[in-house]
Amino acid sequence: MKFISWNIDSLNAALTSDSNRAQLSREVLRTIDLYDPDVIAIQETKLSAKGPSKKHQEALAEWFPDYSSAWVSSVEPARKSYAGNMVLYKNNLEPSISYPKIGAPDTMDSEGRIITLDFGSFYFTQVYTPNAGNGLKRLDERQVWDKKYAQYLSQLDQEKPLIATGDFNVAHKEIDLAHPENNHKSAGFTDEERSGFTKLLDCGFTDSFRHIHGDVEGVYSWWAQRVKTSKINNSGWRIDYFLVSDRIADAVEKSEMIDSGTRQDHTPIYLEISDEIKAGE
Repeated sequence: MKFISWNIDSLNAALTSDSNRAQLSREVLRTIDLYDPDVIAIQETKLSAKGPSKKHQEALAEWFPDYSSAWVSSVEPARKSYAGNMVLYKNNLEPSISYPKIGAPDTMDSEGRIITLDFGSFYFTQVYTPNAGNGLKRLDERQVWDKKYAQYLSQLDQEKPLIATGDFNVAHKEIDLAHPENNHKSAGFTDEERSGFTKLLDCGFTDSFRHIHGDVEGVYSWWAQRVKTSKINNSGWRIDYFLVSDRIADAVEKSEMIDSGTRQDHTPIYLEISDEIKAGE
């Protein structure tokens, strides 16, 4: 089976705008389509509480005619058109879908951050993890989120193997960003966030990219938009992941970044896993 995950940073803009950035986003969508994935997880859709409009749905049907979709958006008391997730899955698949709340603090459970698909023999769940924010103003709440999310994945893992993907908003180790020495107080690389991710893995999960590639350096999934040369200089961070239950780690055949050309921000990530997972082996 083949899976792709991408923080698109506004599905609305990618589907309806004619800006240069939107055109670059559509080039990435064309690349994703060429992979012919079974499941596409999209984060930070930034859609309204009502979800995709008719225009969005028509555009998605044109881009991905062989897929069904499910979505979750930010709703009150959370900010409007904030965060949000969507998942596209091939029409021959019939997962049951849930939109869990994990007992997160503040408005995090209302921000449309998790979608989980039950494929019978395994779970597939995607997340858009809350950012600790400018000045680390949300770091305390983020630490609670990390604990609650780890508990949620552990509960799923007790029932059947799982694949967890998305924008986790943390670079786990120093080799996961270009300039660790300058970022120990930055959101996404604080000791607290890195420790939270370590504790998540210690619950029985494998970082599939490191499992396949070991300690390779210089491979990232995000480059800051505000720094015009960040991607040219490969001054990036690896903050997007495919995690798998430890017991199915050896079924992972590929885990890698997808080339998004000159477009800065997130690049899609790709997971290929043996069909044995469908049989529960």
